[in-house]
Amino acid sequence: MEILEPLDITNWQGPFSPEDVAKSADALETGKLLYVPNLPFLVLEPERRFLSPDCLEGKSKNVSFRPDSRGLKGTRYQGEERGELLAMLRRYYEHASGLLKALCPGYSSYLKPGFTSFRPAEIAGRSTSWRHDDTRLHVDAFPSRPMRGLRILRVFSNVNPQMPRIWRVGEKFELAAAKLLPGIAPPSPVKSQVLSWLGITKGRRTPYDHFMLEIHDHMKADPAYQSETEQTQLAIPPGATWACYTDAVSHAAMSGQFAFEQTFYLPISGMKNPDRSPLRVLERLVGRQLV
Repeated sequence: MEILEPLDITNWQGPFSPEDVAKSADALETGKLLYVPNLPFLVLEPERRFLSPDCLEGKSKNVSFRPDSRGLKGTRYQGEERGELLAMLRRYYEHASGLLKALCPGYSSYLKPGFTSFRPAEIAGRSTSWRHDDTRLHVDAFPSRPMRGLRILRVFSNVNPQMPRIWRVGEKFELAAAKLLPGIAPPSPVKSQVLSWLGITKGRRTPYDHFMLEIHDHMKADPAYQSETEQTQLAIPPGATWACYTDAVSHAAMSGQFAFEQTFYLPISGMKNPDRSPLRVLERLVGRQLV
């Protein structure tokens, strides 16, 4: 199964070759990972002290902030150290944003930033519930944040000095959805309204959000699906950067420590081909409009 679209680039801002630009959006939208093995995010010498889980607060597994605010969550640091950690994450956001806008210029006016995350904790061996276990194959869907068809596009970088980040990548979204939808109950408008009234969700879940969350849960909860579905294991080396639509690429992070992750949201109207979106795929499979 061909899942990687390698790019031989070594800078974050471009300009990039017409060939790389021409294939990048198509690769992302058809469920591939843009894979840039020689594009490290450079952690500055004074920042290397942050390559430790000691910077985390309590049970947090990552440090995060939204680029449109200066709020930093998940760290115990205060004062000058907190400011330096924030500056490192902001720099990653700027790098990731520049990369996507140069590789996929058609997305530029549509991309909206989500969380910027630094993940200093080891993935393997972490105790959690099956629903929150990211070592299980899943597509991204949020219980409290309805997406209403928005795409979830993420850029990742492995900044571990020595160890690879181990991922599993599963079957194409349309194959997975066709397999799992028969076991999913239809959405309940009453439940959606109640969850919104109670403040459990930030607004009402659409039928699209219902199906996406159920696909996420069915994938994770089924041991047979986890072991038997077609999948590929990747060892992503130190210094590599990669990107994919995590709402369509079923993925599992198996092991690794010290990585960055930048989330972007994109309306399907900003895609090169909206018919490739999970929203349009699900609407074809269920035979009705879902948003």
